[in-house]
Amino acid sequence: MENELLTGKKALITGASSGLGFAMAQALAEAGAAVLITARSRAALDDACLRLSHLKGRVQARVLDVRDEESIAATVEWVRAHWGGLDMLVNNAGIGMRTVNPDFMTSPQPFYHVSAAGFRNLLDTNLTGYFLVAKAFAPLFVAQGYGKIVNISMNHETMRRKGFIPYGPSRAGAESLSLIMAEDLREHQVDVNMLLPGGATETGMIPEEQRAALAGHVSLLSPDIMARPIVFLASDASTGLTGQRIVATEFEQWQTQQAAVQ
Repeated sequence: MENELLTGKKALITGASSGLGFAMAQALAEAGAAVLITARSRAALDDACLRLSHLKGRVQARVLDVRDEESIAATVEWVRAHWGGLDMLVNNAGIGMRTVNPDFMTSPQPFYHVSAAGFRNLLDTNLTGYFLVAKAFAPLFVAQGYGKIVNISMNHETMRRKGFIPYGPSRAGAESLSLIMAEDLREHQVDVNMLLPGGATETGMIPEEQRAALAGHVSLLSPDIMARPIVFLASDASTGLTGQRIVATEFEQWQTQQAAVQ
């Protein structure tokens, strides 16, 4: 249901043509925000925009490769020229284990079978990409004196799971990156938090044949699990909250705990 909680807010989400990114974009736009969705594929972005066309023109799209500094810089300039500023950056773009082992869920392979090229490719997107995009937008946030960065992560179990190199290390690195970013930006009133679904989700990172093999053994979450927490993080209610790791499946309990502390 649409509301106006985020009217006037402007958010950019990387990797937003599908999966978690798409779900978060839809939730933010339904809450009244102007949203720029980005991804590497123009065709995928066009399809996403068509699916979001009912949201009164609140969603725009731009091709962005988070591994390419020129592509990122051009997107920063687009934001400056068209919006004049930005309220929230969501680092979500990532690739999964299927890029190094299509059978990773049913036949995990040891780290020493992972190619160096496959390792570098995943880290370049999932970790270096977060760094490059945040680095490019940080001066804008600092100049404004406000802003919110949300880095999407994954369960700690994934960071320790057999056969999950390089995906596990990429998300562990992103969490350390997030905590240090939060400290570096604290004095500028720029909040940096982590958000994760709380389990495996219905996204393209698990191949269809693997999902069929896992049927009955693994319950996949809907990407919509991210809706409530991302709207909260975009709202004024979260201003000043930084360095937090929020699990979407535990969001209500987390909010109750936060209220008790305050």
